[in-house]
Amino acid sequence: MLCRFAAAGRSSAKLVAPLGCLVSRQKHTLPDLPYDYAALEPHINAEIMQLHHSKHHATYVNNLNVAEEKYKEALAKGDVTAQVSLQPALKFNGGGHINHSIFWTNLSPNGGGEPKGELLEAIKRDFGSFANFKEKLTAVSVGVQGSGWGWLGYNKEQGRLQIAACANQDPLQGTTGLIPLLGIDVWEHAYYLQYKNVRPDYLKAIWNVINWENVSSRYANCKK
Repeated sequence: MLCRFAAAGRSSAKLVAPLGCLVSRQKHTLPDLPYDYAALEPHINAEIMQLHHSKHHATYVNNLNVAEEKYKEALAKGDVTAQVSLQPALKFNGGGHINHSIFWTNLSPNGGGEPKGELLEAIKRDFGSFANFKEKLTAVSVGVQGSGWGWLGYNKEQGRLQIAACANQDPLQGTTGLIPLLGIDVWEHAYYLQYKNVRPDYLKAIWNVINWENVSSRYANCKK
């Protein structure tokens, strides 16, 4: 189901679905962080970042490679039942890889504040103000039941920004059609060691490290 994933830091990140590409695909790898594990302190501590990146994201990558290998074998055998049974693993681990690769680039030790230029104008147009947008995305992210993600996405057909929530590791574009610009991970592994069960405190803190330059670049590229 998956072919290649655009590496973290590139302008876009999405699933590529042609089944034939599995025959000669490259294995997915864990992307390097563009900053040290401790770089986002005090807002997100080094222990969380180290475990989140080197353990959780790495597990999604490893499991995705295993699932794709099994899927390739099922394709070769014409085993449709096995292909269908592997879809949940491909979706979960593929989504986990996509979502986290976007997430790391959405954060920066030099982040925070507000976006500038075209993105800020689009936020004001579609949400009334930056403060209103921030309040809405925070509320949606707080309200995710169990594990999942809060997203700012771009609706290419309508030419506007939208806020959405996705459960578990469901990828935004693959499940809603929205192009992902800014993702906020609200799985407990993203904050529990520092913020315990108080998700709102984590969401209040994460705005201090949002990499608006990266988000703005994603917005500019998705409009081309």
